[in-house]
Amino acid sequence: MNAKYMFSLVAVIVLFLLAYAGVEGAGLHVLFGILIPYAAIAVFTVGFVWRIVNWAQSPVPFRIPTTCGQQKSLTWISPAAIDNPATNGAVVIRMILEILLFRSLFRNLKFHFNEGNRFSYIWEKWLWLGALAFHWAFLAVVIRHLRFFAEPVPFWVQWVEQLDSFFRVEFFTDFLQIGLPGIFLSGLVLLAAAVYLLLRRIIIPQVKYISLAADFFPLFLIIGIALSGIAMRYFLKEDIVGIKEFTMGLVTFHPSIPANVSGIFYVHLFFVSVLLAYFPFSKLMHLGGIFMSPTRNLANNSRTQRHVNIWNYPVKVHTYEEYEEEFREKMIEAGLPVEKEL
Repeated sequence: MNAKYMFSLVAVIVLFLLAYAGVEGAGLHVLFGILIPYAAIAVFTVGFVWRIVNWAQSPVPFRIPTTCGQQKSLTWISPAAIDNPATNGAVVIRMILEILLFRSLFRNLKFHFNEGNRFSYIWEKWLWLGALAFHWAFLAVVIRHLRFFAEPVPFWVQWVEQLDSFFRVEFFTDFLQIGLPGIFLSGLVLLAAAVYLLLRRIIIPQVKYISLAADFFPLFLIIGIALSGIAMRYFLKEDIVGIKEFTMGLVTFHPSIPANVSGIFYVHLFFVSVLLAYFPFSKLMHLGGIFMSPTRNLANNSRTQRHVNIWNYPVKVHTYEEYEEEFREKMIEAGLPVEKEL
């Protein structure tokens, strides 16, 4: 067993037991329902802003965009406008494709040995598909949950909700469909994609070798969030009206504890709170870091424009003229050439 992912798994199990036992056994509804969520939101907001401001203040003295194509140079050489952007407009297009479609990950290759010690590269599409499904499903889940924090519900949230439930899962008989809520694909896809990304880190030796506990913990936490959410919607059938009143109370700073919800709801809320508080100090901050990365947000125009490092501080130098003026007599005595005679 790998201690890295076992430590993360045990940590998530302990968090589950803390929330469930704290609510069902000790009656700490206010702690896990009000105080911890408010604290998590504060930590997330302050930490996120601090990380972004810190990155924004970091000097970038050189143009260091990552490229995968010909730079714009002579007119008779065709440049790669997107992979090696020379203008700010091309940078915007590159960023949009990277953020929405993971364009660089789409071109990921896997090294493979053939017979006779020959090697080749194979297009690795499954990581791209898994990452794309994970992030888009996560976004859909977050947008859908905004209906609990707004009244009336914005029209675009309703559109996402309708689109998410467009492909409904058909059961074998009409009898089984009675009383069952509509199936949202985003929650199921999020769970499947998170499990895939987790198994990939556990099974593939090369990925397992470079994976840390900080890589496993958020995946286990997100799986716990997805499982608890699916359990509440399809199996426990929590009081949606009571949860809506509770979340609106948090938003309006008039919190109240709902009466008819089980401990799994508080486990779900606690997992989300831990993820929010953990977010700014983890690798999950690539959400904001992608916009601040100089390897992505700079145009590669060093051949057409002169870039001066504005962060260079003034340095006192000793020029050759000053050096010769100081040591001219000794240089002449030593037979060294000088530009000016005595």
